[in-house]
Amino acid sequence: MAYRSTDRVKARLNASRERIIAAALGIMAEHGYAGCSVAAVAERAGLATGSVYRHFPTKADLFAEVFRTASQREVDAVARAAALEATAAEQMSAVVETFAGRALQSPRLAYALLAEPVDPAVDAERLVFRRAYAELIAGHVAAGVANGELPPQNPDLTATALVGALAEAMVGPLAAGVAGPDTIPALIAFIHRSLGVSP
Repeated sequence: MAYRSTDRVKARLNASRERIIAAALGIMAEHGYAGCSVAAVAERAGLATGSVYRHFPTKADLFAEVFRTASQREVDAVARAAALEATAAEQMSAVVETFAGRALQSPRLAYALLAEPVDPAVDAERLVFRRAYAELIAGHVAAGVANGELPPQNPDLTATALVGALAEAMVGPLAAGVAGPDTIPALIAFIHRSLGVSP
């Protein structure tokens, strides 16, 4: 009988944790990292501030987890979109359309994930996910080189450079909260030229 009680306690704790993360994500999407306090997260989650600290001892711990959660969603969305395409050119178009399109739908959250000044622990998570994007792109570049669609190149170096270029290109539009209609097509053209995609 005791194990059922333990399972219920674990389920309740997990539900509270998920509510905290969801509340923090919602506030960050509206106000960015700087505008997201532990007290505000607790209020939105319907919990006492002390309950938040039981799950996450510091604000940095909480927001490192929030960054992990939000960034993983974005990486997964980009990976799914690219996997639906057959050629390296189409895959990279899907990467840009998905990455930039989703960022522009939620510019405040995307700016927080990409560029807003954050605690060092949170910044470390940002680097982890930049690497995840680079690994994803490198796989498609390597396949494109192997099948002759792309010219010979170092897939890891190319992918790392493209992730940096994409992130930097999006900072201005995200900070302004608006992008011109040619932003995504221009980024796709830039990526294709960088990869050596035949016109």
